[in-house]
Amino acid sequence: MQGQSQQQAYDRGITIFSPDGRLYQVEYAREAVKRGTASVGIRAEDGVVLAADKRARSPLMEPESIEKLHKADNHVGVASAGHVADARQLIDFARRQAQVNQLRYGEPVGIETLTKNITDHIQQYTQVGGARPFGVALIVGGIENGEPRLFETDPSGTPYEWQALAIGSDRSDLRDYLEEEYEEGLSTDEAVGLALDTLARSNDGELSPDGVGVATITVDDEEYTERSTDELEEILDERDLLPTDDGDDESADESGDGDEE
Repeated sequence: MQGQSQQQAYDRGITIFSPDGRLYQVEYAREAVKRGTASVGIRAEDGVVLAADKRARSPLMEPESIEKLHKADNHVGVASAGHVADARQLIDFARRQAQVNQLRYGEPVGIETLTKNITDHIQQYTQVGGARPFGVALIVGGIENGEPRLFETDPSGTPYEWQALAIGSDRSDLRDYLEEEYEEGLSTDEAVGLALDTLARSNDGELSPDGVGVATITVDDEEYTERSTDELEEILDERDLLPTDDGDDESADESGDGDEE
């Protein structure tokens, strides 16, 4: 009981470290990310692939209203996992930063620069009283100087660069799968297939075309492009990932697509 009351004394304020050097509110924010449906990012030889689980929690919900993939600039895409509202705030911030860089310097913002601007903004909310951390993680991918780059943002405000990663629910299992299956030199099309295979592992090996989103940015055109439902259905069919019975297709639980995504 004493240990529990001691923890409660330190988890009420974001600016207070516990005696063992922890910020409990940041750790709680990471837990919020784990409750969101999964997103995957893969860096290919000729581009970047972002994929996200967009399962609706009700058949009455319009699939287009579930926003997990975002265009931050022509050459930058972002996938999210965690609180929807927090993700929207950070996406708007990223878009403003990209526009400011274009107006100020006359060139597209670098992927690493943009990611660090976002994480600097996130970090401020771990150090200021009267605010809480952002309960969302982002995958930021795009093309910088002709090279694909892929980064993750953490609720603590720390940026990480990856070759392939997963965020959200079942992150550990999905990352283990990526570590086994990812190979350097993948083409963008191969990376799309790997991303879908990875997401399917948290959906009993099945994905519906309107329950998943895939976006690519390639070196050739450096343009953010989302794959259509018809394209996804064809790819899922080729990889034998389509649901065997649409009536049994599971929806995301309320914690995954209510306040969190």
